[in-house]
Amino acid sequence: MNPASTESALRERICACGASLFQRGLTFGSTGNISVSLPDGGWLMTPTNASLGDLDPARLSKIDAQGQHVGGDKPTKEAFLHRVMYRQRPSCEAVVHLHSTHSVAVSCLHGIDEHNCLPPITAYYVMRVGRLPLVPYYPPGDESLAAAVEKLAGEHHAVLLANHGPVVAGSSLENAIYATEELEETAKLFLLLRGSPIRPLTPEQVDELRRRLALS
Repeated sequence: MNPASTESALRERICACGASLFQRGLTFGSTGNISVSLPDGGWLMTPTNASLGDLDPARLSKIDAQGQHVGGDKPTKEAFLHRVMYRQRPSCEAVVHLHSTHSVAVSCLHGIDEHNCLPPITAYYVMRVGRLPLVPYYPPGDESLAAAVEKLAGEHHAVLLANHGPVVAGSSLENAIYATEELEETAKLFLLLRGSPIRPLTPEQVDELRRRLALS
């Protein structure tokens, strides 16, 4: 497949995935953003003030390998979240950032473990997300948030922004979305179970999963 057709297919795929997330209530209004890396080191990204439910493939923002906007509509002000993930995770092929309701609710809770916001309730959460650190609150678009995320991105492919939402990198767009969905469902389970005794996976069970699947 030549580079032009690859880019065209990626544009269509971003739009299809955005519509799916929107239709299932995982994003709303003009919140959330998606990016996918290109073979030349740049990436395609959803534009600012765009609904993920109504994206135009031709209007997606195009960013070059130096992080400069070179085509399409103006990129989201949260582009730096994607930039630091790509910079710290060379194998990363896509990044998804949502304001999904249950994940944001967890990010607002007082007293959660900032090193690991959610307990390992299911094996699938461990497999797709693993450890989830909390990034301190900064106003949307604040470049200080980039530095805070970058400190964690080398060791964590998913982080939770306080009072804001998750940022998840993946080895493909599909994997980034699957992990984001698993995070949201686990956050929902966690909130449903609050106040009840729970039986999460033991550290030994988590370690066994990581060994079996070669998870970091």
